[in-house]
Amino acid sequence: MLTKRIIPCIDVDLDEDGNAAVYTGVNFENLQYTGDPVELAKKYNEAGADEFVFLDITASADGRETMLSVVEQVADECFIPLTVGGGIRTREDIKETLRAGADKVSITTGALERPELITEGAAAFGSQCIVISVDARRRYDEAGEHFVEVDGESCWFECTKKGGREGTGVDVVEWSREAEEHGAGELFVNSIDADGTKDGYDIPLTSAVCDTVSTPVIASSGCGGPEDAYEVFTEAGADAALAASIFHFGEYTIDEVKAYLDDRDVPVRR
Repeated sequence: MLTKRIIPCIDVDLDEDGNAAVYTGVNFENLQYTGDPVELAKKYNEAGADEFVFLDITASADGRETMLSVVEQVADECFIPLTVGGGIRTREDIKETLRAGADKVSITTGALERPELITEGAAAFGSQCIVISVDARRRYDEAGEHFVEVDGESCWFECTKKGGREGTGVDVVEWSREAEEHGAGELFVNSIDADGTKDGYDIPLTSAVCDTVSTPVIASSGCGGPEDAYEVFTEAGADAALAASIFHFGEYTIDEVKAYLDDRDVPVRR
């Protein structure tokens, strides 16, 4: 079995003074200041993280470019693979983000609006650089294509864009398959319903994607502790577990999560 990855993530926005700051919220809302992106990058680089994710959470919604000067500063402190997302719409955006120090780019809105961007990015820079981020929410109507049973109710998962602000009507399972066919090297699955709750990852959502694609899947949203990482690896089949709050606020260390997994025979890098 391949080694499972533990990945801390920072959600970055501009504060009232126009400076980059890390925020943490619930269900993509009610954001609160959490820290400085460069300092957190340095912290997690030293803490044994397998990778690091930097998401500019309002770039797409505000129609602006990713804050590349901050990415450069983060990259200078980060000697593990760095994924950067937010506001990436063109092949040139991918190029500039990689040039700023990212090892991979995470694309959501740009890919949904023009799936050819995935193919262009993979052809130019390699599939390993192209991570397609899926911001999913549960829908309890009949508009979807693939349905699962959750707490006795039938639901499907809808892709959203612009930081979860807009629905698309696109079924997550179908989009995951399409993204893989276009050349995505990895899928980054976020659950709006689980985000910030610390009630555990959205297992039905993650399982639905993992069962559909052979591309590696990063599970995100809802991690409350090591047991949630164990569950998403063993029950949903995720390749990596991303977490934010439990690390930002010192509830658990990366080493504690890895030790828990190691004790239960989940292969991790230590």
